[in-house]
Amino acid sequence: MVEDDVLAAARARAKEVGVAPIGSGCGATLRFLASLVDAATVVEIGTGTGVSGLWLLRGMRSDGVLTSVDLEAEHQRLAREAFKDAGIPSQRVRLISGAALEVLPRLTDGHYDIVLCDGDKTEYPSYLDEARRLLRSGGVVAFDNALWHDRVADPAQRDPETVAIRELGKQVAEDETLVPLLLPVGDGLLLAQKR
Repeated sequence: MVEDDVLAAARARAKEVGVAPIGSGCGATLRFLASLVDAATVVEIGTGTGVSGLWLLRGMRSDGVLTSVDLEAEHQRLAREAFKDAGIPSQRVRLISGAALEVLPRLTDGHYDIVLCDGDKTEYPSYLDEARRLLRSGGVVAFDNALWHDRVADPAQRDPETVAIRELGKQVAEDETLVPLLLPVGDGLLLAQKR
């Protein structure tokens, strides 16, 4: 997918501050997903500089609200700049600075259409627990980097991130309340719809 100037600028800012944003293929997939489920409420773990948020907002309903959580206030400032450049009204974006596992428990149960997880990879299994609670029936949780640079499929890879993502894959596959799909887009996008 060809990205416009606003996305290109957000991607350039990400490079400047050392953030790895989602690729354009993942972004287009998220935009499509947000449109498909007619998303009005989305939670994003890992604001970065706003690349994934821009893609999601472009697929959401025109009155939809993105709640984005990130530890880095500076990243969120850059994301806010990207949203402003895109002409997105400020009331459509709620940025919360803090650790995801401290913020997520304060969000409303069964209220969200999509939960995008692109934060600390070692916390992915815990993000899944929170997403199950946060999603409405029919809502979708998405995990970026589900292939983790092709390390997940290699049993010899035992670093904490790879082990956590591998465990997440098992949890999703074994959970009868979820309908899973692993897309080989970017570094892997794992989706699961809550029944």
